[in-house]
Amino acid sequence: MKKLVVIGSGIAGLIAAVEASRTHEVTLVTKSNLAESNTHYAQGGIAAVVSSDDTVAEHVADTLAAGAGYCYEPAVEVLCAEGPNRIQDLIRFGVDFDKQGPEFALGLEAAHSHPRVLHAGGDTTGADISRALVETLKSTAAAIHEHTFVIDFEVVNTKITGVHLMDSSGRHFVEADAVILASGGAGQLFRHTTNPAVTTGDGVAAAFRAGAELADVEFYQFHPTALAVPGSFLISEAVRGDGAVLINNAGERFMQKVHPLAELAPRDVVARGIQAEMLSQGGQPVLLDATGLGSDFLNKRFPSISKTTRAYGLDWGKNPIPVTPAAHYWMGGVATDIWGRTSIEGLFAVGEVACTGAHGANRLASNSLLESIVFSRRAVQVLDEAWPTEAASARWKESGVLREIELQDEADSAVPASSLKVVDRVELQSLMWDNVGLARDAEGLAATEQALAQWRSADKANRLFTDWEDANLLLLARALTASANAREESRGGHYRLDFPESNPSMAKPITIVRQVK
Repeated sequence: MKKLVVIGSGIAGLIAAVEASRTHEVTLVTKSNLAESNTHYAQGGIAAVVSSDDTVAEHVADTLAAGAGYCYEPAVEVLCAEGPNRIQDLIRFGVDFDKQGPEFALGLEAAHSHPRVLHAGGDTTGADISRALVETLKSTAAAIHEHTFVIDFEVVNTKITGVHLMDSSGRHFVEADAVILASGGAGQLFRHTTNPAVTTGDGVAAAFRAGAELADVEFYQFHPTALAVPGSFLISEAVRGDGAVLINNAGERFMQKVHPLAELAPRDVVARGIQAEMLSQGGQPVLLDATGLGSDFLNKRFPSISKTTRAYGLDWGKNPIPVTPAAHYWMGGVATDIWGRTSIEGLFAVGEVACTGAHGANRLASNSLLESIVFSRRAVQVLDEAWPTEAASARWKESGVLREIELQDEADSAVPASSLKVVDRVELQSLMWDNVGLARDAEGLAATEQALAQWRSADKANRLFTDWEDANLLLLARALTASANAREESRGGHYRLDFPESNPSMAKPITIVRQVK
């Protein structure tokens, strides 16, 4: 029986822990409580082919189209083909998806050709899934460590052997035959994000320090419609799918001029359309007009959004509400094959922390929860199999990479720490939002690289949780900026003002590895 450590308690980590606990000794580690993750806040739902008038081939086609000519097709095919069975798994775990009579109540979201998005509790899908999986996990023999931070991985002869952890009592080492990394994204890189405070990219950073290969880190998705209030509360894509429209301060729709699908264009297109409209009106937020749907419908269909808008003194059934784009989802991450295997033997990565290539340059709405349940289960399936020689690089074995960037870790730097300033998270987030956000150019990226080079993390000896988080954010900011600077084209979630068109010859991954001393 293998000793398995699962890191993260979103849907990917919970599924992995539940499935693996049947045959392995499982320890699940999460840095907050079990329910605190991006999964818990997911409103829009989970996409899968569960109706007779939809097909897996069409779901594949929609995913490829949204991915801006950059998806890894084998990963997309796995994602869409295995999705329906994974939905049945969730139902067995106790998730009660919304119904219309005997059939699933399916929603239509941006860039989908069919209504195929399942919801639970209206707009509390993520929370409902999280609750069901947490209860299921508690009924297993898995050991659960909440409020525990992953510092680094121990790797011996290119194989993972354990995890260095920290909790309120101090530092600990847990031996492991395998680790499934499911720690989520890094929305806290940016000043405006829909992600919770725990999303500081700790898993990606730890994997990089251990020697794992990263890929596609320049591709960050900005959700078009976050409520323009402190906290950037997400207003689900499903609201526009049900008929809400975007208007400017003059009350005019503007997305019809940007894309044939208007408000239902791919997310990167809508986000940039909103940004352009905001710039034309002095930076003021645009408005999401859902008044045509009526208060009764909105209260029933989107209870949590209705509750939140009321808390801010807004009545979205009667008046349009202010919205702005916000960092939402990272397409890049730790490079894996279609079984979640990374370039380090014994280390798997699943969910947002991973980069399978399934999302390409821009994730299709509601494919993220699907990716988590599909690939976490696949990782568990191969826990006892031999590790392939080139697991993570299978995706670009034939095409090659656009560029491999060797990035120096802070620990390897020869620059005296005394000459550098300890990183300030708010300053870093503002810098990244301004220069490495929705629109980028060489000047802004160079200025960002120069600013990041003047910062360091706090001394290791006295670090608190937040200091470790800041160290990880600083590392990932450098990685993302370097990769964005290297990709001299625009594609999906990566938009260059100085290279506004896509270049077909550049549809290859940029990878990042730790520079060898």
